[in-house]
Amino acid sequence: MLFSADFYPTQEEAIAQLEQYFQSPEEDDVDQSGVLQVLHKVELKPADSEYLQARTAMIMEKIPEIDGKLNQVAAGWKTKRMGKVELTILRLAIFEMLFDETIPVKVSINEAVELAKKFGGKDSPAFVNGILARFIPEDEKDGDKGGAEQE
Repeated sequence: MLFSADFYPTQEEAIAQLEQYFQSPEEDDVDQSGVLQVLHKVELKPADSEYLQARTAMIMEKIPEIDGKLNQVAAGWKTKRMGKVELTILRLAIFEMLFDETIPVKVSINEAVELAKKFGGKDSPAFVNGILARFIPEDEKDGDKGGAEQE
């Protein structure tokens, strides 16, 4: 859902599309071999749906601020040059690190690196880890020598 934020001309339209996603009925199609393919089906409990919509909307509203912080620390990699997958992962992790006190910083970084391994290119995990390391508060570094991912 957060990945789609850059595909709409305004933040308001992106949030409206997010709401529509959850209200849309199931959508399916038949592929070339005649097999039914489900294209869209939201199977969430109402409480989960409300949480995801609210959470994604909060992150989308913070994108200008998050991107500004990213542009300050990502030397040579302004957000306009970053891959959309990596940018989305970074936005989520930075939101968690800066604005969500319920998620430990190290958990946010670890989950972001795992998402980068799953959905990004071969260099994505190192790129995401390197950027996020710059957002670790000094009091949480525990003698870390530059690598954000710790056991």
